[in-house]
Amino acid sequence: MTDSASSTLGPVIAVVGPSGVGKDSVMTGLATGDPRLSLLKRVITRAPEAGGEDYTPVSEAEFAARSAAGEFALHWQAHGLFYGVPAAAVAAQRAEGRGVLVNFSRSVLLDAQRIFGNFIVLSVTASPEVLAARLAGRGRETEEEQAKRLAQATKALPEGLERVYQIDNSGDLSAAVTAALNVIFADQPESA
Repeated sequence: MTDSASSTLGPVIAVVGPSGVGKDSVMTGLATGDPRLSLLKRVITRAPEAGGEDYTPVSEAEFAARSAAGEFALHWQAHGLFYGVPAAAVAAQRAEGRGVLVNFSRSVLLDAQRIFGNFIVLSVTASPEVLAARLAGRGRETEEEQAKRLAQATKALPEGLERVYQIDNSGDLSAAVTAALNVIFADQPESA
């Protein structure tokens, strides 16, 4: 994708951070707080009743078939699940000039930057105490799984990312959303 083509499309905004940091809450706050932003619904091999974000649940076989058919702009595996970013949905939202909020794995950020061009990373953080309390409160993982997720909390982002912003979500959600909005739109390239 050329720079001129990527500047006319809305940005893809990767929201990353450790489990329990409140990525879904920040993303929902952003999308409801500004009409220039939209949430992307990922395809996940997670049971529909598992809760959390709004996603399209599929079996591993269906995920593999969709991947083989080229339906995903990106896909990855983490925590025993497969995650896919539907290419058609991203393209449609970006063509409208909207910023597309996507909960990404750190492992695919460099690929996403290369694929999407107009790409921003919001690295959401929170104190270790807040993370532990949120993981325990959501009740989706065993204590052992929570400990593994907390151990991953300090994992660094890959080097080579061009536009990365830290957003602290330890306290009031509205403060985190405001901070994120300030960097998303302050950083947008001018349209040609």
